[in-house]
Parts: sequence; structure tokens; C-alpha cells
Amino acid sequence: MTPIPLWRQLQAAASVLAAVRRGESATPALARVPGDLRPAAQSLSFHALRQLGRAEALRKRLAKRPPPPAADALLCLALALCWREADAPYAPFTLVDQAVEAAKRDASMRAQQAFLNACLRRFLRERDALVAATDNDPVARWNHPAWWIQRLRQDHPAHWEQILAAANTAAPMTLRVNARLSSRDAMQQTLADAGIASQPVGAQGLILQQARPVHELPRWNEGALSVQDAGAQLAAALLLDGLAPVDARLRILDACAAPGGKTAHLLELADADVLALDVDPARCERIHENLRRLGLQARVQAADAAETSTWWDGQPFDAILLDAPCTASGIVRRHPDVRWLRRESDIARLGGQQARLLEALWPLLRPGGRLVYCTCSVFRAEGEARVAAFVAHHNAAALQPAPGHLLPQSGANAPGVRDNPQGDHDGFYYAVLQKGAPDAAAPAPEG
Repeated sequence: MTPIPLWRQLQAAASVLAAVRRGESATPALARVPGDLRPAAQSLSFHALRQLGRAEALRKRLAKRPPPPAADALLCLALALCWREADAPYAPFTLVDQAVEAAKRDASMRAQQAFLNACLRRFLRERDALVAATDNDPVARWNHPAWWIQRLRQDHPAHWEQILAAANTAAPMTLRVNARLSSRDAMQQTLADAGIASQPVGAQGLILQQARPVHELPRWNEGALSVQDAGAQLAAALLLDGLAPVDARLRILDACAAPGGKTAHLLELADADVLALDVDPARCERIHENLRRLGLQARVQAADAAETSTWWDGQPFDAILLDAPCTASGIVRRHPDVRWLRRESDIARLGGQQARLLEALWPLLRPGGRLVYCTCSVFRAEGEARVAAFVAHHNAAALQPAPGHLLPQSGANAPGVRDNPQGDHDGFYYAVLQKGAPDAAAPAPEG
């Protein structure tokens, strides 16, 4: 196979970066990249997104005015990739040469070729001085928006630097072992026999020493393995721990279920009737696909979980999992575009959705039942503060032991919560609410 020239890879990665800067998620931008270029485009663009604050600060030093968006994206991509030689994917001179070649071979950027060449050559000559001049800029140092940095300093004064540093590293590939088909230890040996090293994490998790395409994993097609972060694997156990059904089988609602990882984990651990909801029909198809591969069954329905009259049959649930919509501030090491797409106002907007879902779903839980509220966020407004506000207005909601705010990667917790055994994981928040005597009659379904 003929190697793909680096200039083509840079063109593709710059197109992804340009899309993110326009406000588009990297996922659809990558989907438009030709298949043979997509892995390289993702690797290079993700590296650049983790260093974009520094790259933009350097570009401001090199040019009084930015070039047109496409050329600016290519310039910032090259700066992000080569500003720190220790972790540059290619030699800086090679990156600069190929970035200029990328501009030369793209009609939309050809007019800026000389400008890019001058900026990048100057950067190579004056790199140490230019980098030092940006060191005092928090956005350049931490590669996150200023509002994000400030909020983390407020929410986690003892750990904000750790959270930001973790977000600028790539996440490991973590697997969940299907407990119906194998044990974690047996699967670890199966992987080892195939030359794939891993470390155990949590009850069913294995962290791979090196990421692999899923089709290379033994027993993947049998449904013995799924990809799921170690922090996300806590949800099912927290919901099921000590929970007994009133009738023969547990009746469980997974309220915001797509793409179905937590739904599947619940079914791997318990014999239960699970209703999986998601507002997006296309995302519901993802749930179906994942369950089919694993040989599991749930009732999947496209519906707004908060509009209970459109889907609830009037029978209370033994357990409800509410993985609520949030800023995704805890998973930026996997999705480095998130930090540049979010706005501070999104926290309040999403907080309204979280409150609406909690209020709508709580009456559907039977007395003695359990609701697990979780978000993949490290912002307290989407975790601790949201649950505290709910509990203050619902006397029947009793907080049970739960991890609370989990900080990404290290396994360290925010002050005041119990030790976390999950090791390397994304940032999450978990609360477990047990329902006592009813504080409101469950609404009857309409229609």
C-alpha cells in the first residue's frame, strides 16, 4: 500500500479543525473525510485540538491579522503539532514543509502559501522566545477557554490543574467484559494469549495497554466485549446494588440511553425488563445495533423522557437510570473538540433539562426504588448542586452512598467523597437516590 503523503493528512486534519472552529462537532467533520485519510485526520486534529489554545496564542504573535479561515486552520494545526518538539508527531521542519505543501496543493489556500511559509519559518527560528511569550496566557497554558478554567478553579480548587492536565492527554481504550459470557480474569487471559496486554479495572473492566481496532479483539463478534470507559461502568452496579424486584423481574428505565452501553451493562448483570429511551430515532438504532451484537434484548423507544404522557404505561419502575444531557466536560480527553464548542451559557441551559428530567421521572419510581443520576461532567452545577437542589424539594428522596464527582484519569476524587476503585477513567458525577414514602402521586398516563 502506498503511504499517504503527510501534506494530504494535514489538509484533512485542517478541514476538521476548521469545522470545529465554525461550531461543528468533530464527529460529522471526520465522517466527511475519505476513509483512507480518516485515522490520520483524527489523530492529527485531536492532537491539535488539545493544543489549540497555545497555537492560537502563537499565531497572534506571528500575524497581526489571521488569514482566511481555511489557511488559518492549517497554520494553527501546524503550530499545535510542532510547538513542543517533545511530543510532536513529526519533526518540526517536516511539519512546516508539508504544511506549506498542503497550502500549495489546495486552490482555496494557494494564495496564502507564502504567508504560511513566512509565519512557520519565523516560528522555527524564534520558537523559544515565542513560546515563552505565551506562557503567562492561561488559555495557551491549559488549552481550554478562559471561562472553563475559571469555573474549574471555583468548583475544584484543590484539583483544577489536575483536571485540565488530564483533559490534554489521550484516553486509554477500556473494555467491558460481558459477565454472561466470561469473567474479567478469564478474558484478560484470552487477550494475553492473543498478544494483547491489559490491566483490570473495576468489576468487569480491562484497560488495554495499546488501543486496537475492535475487529482484532478475540470474541468481539460473539458479544463478549464492549468498549466503555471505566467510569461509565459504575452506573449499572450502582443502580442494581441490593435492589430486589417487587414482582418476578426488575422493571428498569434507562431514560437517556443512546448509544446503549449502560443499557447493555444492566442486561449483562441482571435479568430485567429494560425500557431504553432516547429522543433521537437515529440514536435509538445505535442502541438496537449494540444490543443485537451482544445478544441482549430491551424495549427501545424514541421519546422525550420528560414527556412521560407519550410513553409511560402507568406501571412504576423499580429503578431508573438518568444519564442526563450535560456539557460533557468530563470526557474532553476523548472528545477534545467539546471544550471549544461549549459556551458558559450551556451550563444553565442544560441544567434546565436536567431539572426537568428529574422532576418528570421521580414520580415514576416505586417507593423503595432507586434512581441513579449521572452526568459525564466535572462541573458542580451539573452534579452535586443539581442533586442538592432536587433533594431539598423532595422529602422522599434519600441520598445513598455514591462516588459523587470523579475526576478524570487519575482516579482521584473531589474532597469529601469516598475512594474510587475505578482507576483510569473519564470525569463523571454519580448520585444514588432511594425513594421513601411517596411525596407526590404518580401522574396517570394521558391518552
